[in-house]
Amino acid sequence: MAGRAVARNPKEIVARGYDAIALRYAEWAGRVESPALAWLRDLDARLPDGADILELGCGRGVPGTRDLARRHRVTGVDISAVQIELARHHVPEASFVHADAAELDIAAGSLDAVVALFFFGHVPMDEQRDLIGRIAVWLDEDGLLLTTFGAGEAGESVDEDWLGAPMFFASLGADSYVPLLRECGLALLRDEVVVQREPGHGEVAFRWVLAQA
Repeated sequence: MAGRAVARNPKEIVARGYDAIALRYAEWAGRVESPALAWLRDLDARLPDGADILELGCGRGVPGTRDLARRHRVTGVDISAVQIELARHHVPEASFVHADAAELDIAAGSLDAVVALFFFGHVPMDEQRDLIGRIAVWLDEDGLLLTTFGAGEAGESVDEDWLGAPMFFASLGADSYVPLLRECGLALLRDEVVVQREPGHGEVAFRWVLAQA
């Protein structure tokens, strides 16, 4: 990932981008061979019935939020207003909030799990460390975090035509996240780099992590 500075507001790029491509992204994501469902099932199996789950970057709520909401209390958060409206339609049994995750006010120890799949790749580098630390505080004792991180080099960039709209991407670098999680008091239960093939983009690697407070 290129390390050049991003002049425009990264969050505005992400919000407007997903607003513009929400339906196109849904069709595209359905063709990506992702291990998301297997990891979500692992998380689900570790939780008691009725767990309180916060999903950051929930998108349109399918499949992640919908699967978890069958057995748990799920609140999905997304910076895209269009994605949130789609999520409310697809998963009426869950709650949804249109917000910037960095501005959430969550009580300490109030969550059994936080899910953040393909989320941190859209968070500015200078906000990622603080947000991971805040997530650790939100989790109850033994609470779980299921997340993905970029597995490439550190940096920020804007793809001017990602599925038809500009999109912002960021990563602290593949080797930065595990030490950071441990510093925040999160112990790794699973840690795997998975390469997935994305239509139009080739092979892309993500670091999948399941951690416990």
